[in-house]
Amino acid sequence: MASVNPFNLSDSEEESERRPNETVNTERSPSDGAPGPPPGIPFSPPADAEPPTTLLSSNRTSPNGEGISVPSVATAAMAVNVESRVSVDVIAAQLLRDQYILTALEFHSELLESGRELPRLRDYFSNPGNFERQSGTPPAKDQGTGPGGPLNRAGSISTLDSLDFARYSDDGNRESDERVAVLEFELRKAKETIQALRANLTQAAENEVPSQERKNFKSSPEIQEPLRPLEKRALNFLVNEYLLKNEYKLSSITFSDENDDQDFELWDDVGLNIPKPPDLLQLYRNCGSSLPPTRDVVDVAVGADFGDLTGHCAAQDPPWKPDLSQQQQAEIIQELEYQISLLNNEKESLAEQMKTLQSEIQTLKQTVSSPPPATLARSSQNTSNPASSCTAITSSAIPPSVPRADNGQCLDIRGVSEPQSEPPLTQNTPQSQNKLKSRHPAHFDQPNRKLSPAFQQALLSFCRMCSNSRLGAEVSHIAESEESVMLMLGRCLPHIVPNVLLAKREELIPLILCTACLHPESRERDQLLHILFNLIKRPDDEQRQMILTGCVAFARHVGPTRVEAELLPQCWEQINHKYPERRLLVAESCGALAPYFPKEIRSSLVLSMLQQMLAEDKADMVREAVVKSLGIIMGYIDDADKYSQGFELMLLSLGDPSERVVSAVHQVFIPAFAAWTTELGTLYTSLIPSLLARIEKLFMQGEHGLDEHKLHVFLSALQSLTPPLFAVVLQNAPFTSRAKLHGDIPAIEVTRFPRPASPLQDVATIIGSREMLSALLLLYDHQLEHEGTTGWESLLWVVNQLLPQLIEIVGRINVTSSACVHEFSRFFWRFCRTFGKVFTNTKVKPQFQEILRLSEENVDASSGNGLLTKATVPIYATGVLTCYNQEEDRKLLVGFLEDVMTTLSLSHAPLDSLKASFVELGANPVYHELLLTVLWYGVVHTSALVRCTSARMFELLVKGVNETLVAQRVVPALITLSSDPEISVRISTIPAFGTIMETVTQKELLERVKMQLASFLEDPQYQDQHSLHMEIIRTFGRVGPNAEPRFRDEFVLPHLHKLAQANNSQAVESKRIDIATQLFEAYSALSCCFISEEVMINHFLPGLRCLRADMEQLSPEHEVILSSMVKECELKVENRGMGDAQGSVSIASSLVGEDAKTKFLSKMGQLTTSGAMLANVFQRKK
Repeated sequence: MASVNPFNLSDSEEESERRPNETVNTERSPSDGAPGPPPGIPFSPPADAEPPTTLLSSNRTSPNGEGISVPSVATAAMAVNVESRVSVDVIAAQLLRDQYILTALEFHSELLESGRELPRLRDYFSNPGNFERQSGTPPAKDQGTGPGGPLNRAGSISTLDSLDFARYSDDGNRESDERVAVLEFELRKAKETIQALRANLTQAAENEVPSQERKNFKSSPEIQEPLRPLEKRALNFLVNEYLLKNEYKLSSITFSDENDDQDFELWDDVGLNIPKPPDLLQLYRNCGSSLPPTRDVVDVAVGADFGDLTGHCAAQDPPWKPDLSQQQQAEIIQELEYQISLLNNEKESLAEQMKTLQSEIQTLKQTVSSPPPATLARSSQNTSNPASSCTAITSSAIPPSVPRADNGQCLDIRGVSEPQSEPPLTQNTPQSQNKLKSRHPAHFDQPNRKLSPAFQQALLSFCRMCSNSRLGAEVSHIAESEESVMLMLGRCLPHIVPNVLLAKREELIPLILCTACLHPESRERDQLLHILFNLIKRPDDEQRQMILTGCVAFARHVGPTRVEAELLPQCWEQINHKYPERRLLVAESCGALAPYFPKEIRSSLVLSMLQQMLAEDKADMVREAVVKSLGIIMGYIDDADKYSQGFELMLLSLGDPSERVVSAVHQVFIPAFAAWTTELGTLYTSLIPSLLARIEKLFMQGEHGLDEHKLHVFLSALQSLTPPLFAVVLQNAPFTSRAKLHGDIPAIEVTRFPRPASPLQDVATIIGSREMLSALLLLYDHQLEHEGTTGWESLLWVVNQLLPQLIEIVGRINVTSSACVHEFSRFFWRFCRTFGKVFTNTKVKPQFQEILRLSEENVDASSGNGLLTKATVPIYATGVLTCYNQEEDRKLLVGFLEDVMTTLSLSHAPLDSLKASFVELGANPVYHELLLTVLWYGVVHTSALVRCTSARMFELLVKGVNETLVAQRVVPALITLSSDPEISVRISTIPAFGTIMETVTQKELLERVKMQLASFLEDPQYQDQHSLHMEIIRTFGRVGPNAEPRFRDEFVLPHLHKLAQANNSQAVESKRIDIATQLFEAYSALSCCFISEEVMINHFLPGLRCLRADMEQLSPEHEVILSSMVKECELKVENRGMGDAQGSVSIASSLVGEDAKTKFLSKMGQLTTSGAMLANVFQRKK
C-alpha cells in the first residue's frame, strides 16, 4: 500500500483532538462533481467546498479513556490500516520543524488535558532558549530553524500586563528564570482566553432559541431567527473588515468603539477554532449561485470545558451515509452521555446561584420598602385581565442576570429566557405612589381580540429590543421614584465618567454629588465620592474650586457624621498622591470642610493630617494651601490644649524656605491663631512674650554672628500680631461699654492704619465693622489725652513691658547690619501707625528720648559703646520720627539728626549710627530735601569736626539724589567745603566728588568736579599733603572702574602715573609704603578696564613700572604680581602692534596664563592690604 502523507488527510485520533472543528472533505456530494483537494495542499479544502455534513467529535476522552473521532464523510480514511496511522510524535516534530509554534502549543495543551504528555513538546516548551530573540531580528524565512531555534514572542497575546519592560531597562539582559516566568504568564493568559471563548460558546448554547420556536422559523422562512452572540461577533468582524478595506476608516473607528468588548484585529476572538468565512463581498457574490440543500437541525449540548463546538452543530441527512460499526456508535453515545452529565452539574450550580441572588433581592425588597395597600387592590383587579396576569408572571420570572437593585420601583420591558415577550404594560408599577402621589398609572386600550397570551407574547417578540446587556437593562427600567433614580445613577455613573472628556468632566460634579448625597447604599456612596476625588487626573484651579464647592454642599446636606465617615477617608487616601494637584485638593478640602467636621476630628485627625503634609510635602503650592487650611482650622478649634501645637506649627511654617508659604502664614494663619489666643486671653500674656524671648535668645547666642534670618522670622510674626494686639487694647479699654454706633460717627482716615497684608489683619475686620472701630478710636484718643491709662491692663502691658523690652533689644543690634536696622525700623513704623499719633507722642517718643540724651556725656568716645553709636539712633529716626509727616514732625526729625551729627562729631565718636540713618532715609526721595537741610547745617557749622562729618555724609547722599538736586544743592555745598580753611575739611570732600564722577552724567557737573580735583592734585600747596594724596588714590581706585572712560583715560590714569613716579623719590619710608599700597589697590581695580593702546603705553605701563620699583624694596610679595602684570601688558602691546590683537586690551584677561595665575594665587594670600580693595581686582565695569 502506498505511503500515507500525514499532512494530507488526518484520520488519527490525535488529529481529531487537535482540530476538532476542522473537517477534511475527501469526497464531494453527488451534486458536486469536482474532485477533492489536491494532495499537495495539506488541510486545505477547496474554496467552493461544501460545509461539513456530519460532525460529532470531541477533544475530551470518554470515561474509558479512549479518544473518539468520527470523520464526516470520508469512509476511505477508515480503510487505512491502524499500523499506517501517523504517530503523535511525528506530527509534533513536523509542527516544530515548520515553525507552527502556536499550533504545537495548542496541541501540547490538549494532550496535557487528555493525560497524554508528549516528551518532545514538553522539552521544547520548557526550554526558554527556544523563545529568545537573536540580535533583535526574526530568523530568515529560508533559514532552517529547528526546534531549538529562536522564536519571536507572540504578538497576538501581548498585553500591557505581559510586556517585558525589563528587556529595555538599564539592567541589561534578565536571567533565564525571569524569561520563563514571562512565558508562563503569557501561556496562562492564552489559557484564560481559551476559557473565555469556551464561556462564550456555553452562553451561546444556553441562549439558543427553543426547538419549538426553531420549528416555527423553519415553517415560516419569512420570519428571521434571532441573532446569536457568536453570529453577531462574526458579522461584526466581517463588517469592520469591509469598512477598513474600502477606506471607511472613521466609520470603522466608530464601529469599533461601539463594540469595545471585541478585538477586531484577531479573528480568534470571535470563537474558539471557528473557521473564518470569506469577506462580505465574496458572501454577497455567492449567496445566490449555489444554495445548499435543506438540512435538519438538531441541538447538541456544549460543555463549558470543551469549547470545541460553535454553539450548535448541523446534522444533515445526505443521500449517501457511511455505515458505522456498532462499537463506534456505542462509544459516541457514551461520550455524549458524559457531556450531558457535565452540563447537568453545571446547570445545578447555576440554579443554586440563581436561588441565592433571588433571596438577596427579596431581602433588599423587604428592607428598603414595602408595597402600599393600594398595590393589593390593584393586583386583584389585574387577575381579571389575562394579559395583565401574564405580565405579572413574566416580571416575576426575570432571571437574575441583571440584579434589580431598584427594589422593583421601575417599569420592566425586558424579555425573558422563556419563549414569551412582554406586551406593552397596561398599568404602571404602583410602588412609586408612596413617592410620587400625583402620578396615576397609565391605562391602555385593550383590543377586542381573543388572542392567546402565548401567541401575543410570541408576536411581540419580533419587536427589536435589546435588554440582554447592562445598558439595555438600565434603558428598559424607567425610574418612578427618587430612590430608584439614585440607584440608577449609582449604577450608571461609574460607566459614564471614563467616557467623558477630561476637559468637561467637571460637568458631572453636580450629578455625582447629588447621587452620593441621596444614594441609600454606603458602598455606592463611597465609590461615587472616590470618583469625585479622582474625576480629573491633575485638576487646575477652577476645577479644584468646583470640586471644593461640591464637597461643601455635600457636607451641608449630610451633616458631620457622614462627612467624617465618607469625605475624610477620600482626603486621607490621597494625602501622598504622586501628583501635587491632587495633594493640593486634599489640603484645600481640609480647610473648606473645617466648619463641617466634628470638633473632635477637627482638632485631632485633620490637624495631624495637615501637620504631616506641612512637614513632608515638597511642593510649595501644597504647603501654601496647608498653611491656609491650618489657619481655617485655628478659626474653628476650641481645644485649649492645642495652643502649644498651634504655636509650633506657626514657627515651623514661618521657617519654610518658600516665600509664598511664609506669605500665607502672615495672611491667614497668624491672624486666625491670634484670634484664638485673644479668646484664650494669652495673646499678650503668652504668645507675644514667647516671640520676644526667642528674639532675646538670638542675641544671647549671637556672639559669633546674629542669625538675621531667624530674627526676620520672629520680628515679622510680631509685626503681624500688632493689629490683633491693638484690637485687644480697644476691646479691653475702660470706654468700650460707652461706644455707640448711632449718631454722627466720622469716617476713619485712609492713612490711619498701615495697609494690611490681608483682610484678616484689618483692625476693622477684627473689631467687627468700621463704624464700631471709628467709635472706639474717638474714645481711645480722648482717653489717652485727657483721662490716662489707669486700670487699662492691656495698654499698660504695652507701655510698661513691651516697649521697654523692644527698645532694649534694639540697643543690642549691630548698627552696621543694614538688614536688621531696616527690619526694626519698619516694625516700629507700623507699630506706631497702628497705635496712633497720640500714643506715639505720649508713650513711644518719651521712652526713646529718655535713653537718647543728646549730650557728649552720653557718648563714650574711647570705646564707642554709647547709645548714640548704636542702632537705637537710626531706628528711632526712621521708625518713629517718620511715622507722621506733618511740619512739626519734620522739624523734630531735622533737629534730632542735627543734634546727633553735632554730638558724634564733637565727641570724635564713630559715625556709623548717623550713616545708617542717612542710608535708611535716603532710600525714600521724600526725605532728600530734609537730609540736605541737615547737611547744610553742618556745612555752615562753626566746628571743623561737624563740617568734616557733613562732607562725608554727602558721599552717602549723592547716589540716591537726582542730578538736579546734586547740581543745585550738593555741588555748591561741596565747593564751599573744598575751600574751607581747615585742610581736613577739604580732604573730606574728595570721596563725595569721586562719587559724583561715578554717578552723574551731566558734562557741566563733571567738568566742575574735574577742575576741583585737579586743583587738589596740581596746586603746590597740596604737594606735601600725604593724607590728601592717600584719599585721592583711594577714591580713584573706587570710582575709576565705573567712571566715564574719557575721564578715566585723560584724568585718573595720568595722575596716578604722576603720583607713582613721585612716590619713587619719597624719602619717608612709611609714607612711601602707604602710597604704594594704595596705588597697588588702585591699579588692581583699574586693570579690569578696557584701556586704549596710547594710554597703556604712555601712562598705565609706566605707572606700573614705577610702582614695581617701589615694591621691590618695600613688599616683594606685591612685586611678583606687578611683574606679571607688566609682562603681560607688554606682550599684549607687542601683539597688537603685530596685528594679532585688535581693539582695547583687558589686563585682567591676561592674568589667566598658567604661570601668572600660579604666581598670583600663591602670593595673594600673603598680602596685607585690605580685602575690600583687593576684591576690586575681580570687578568689571558696570
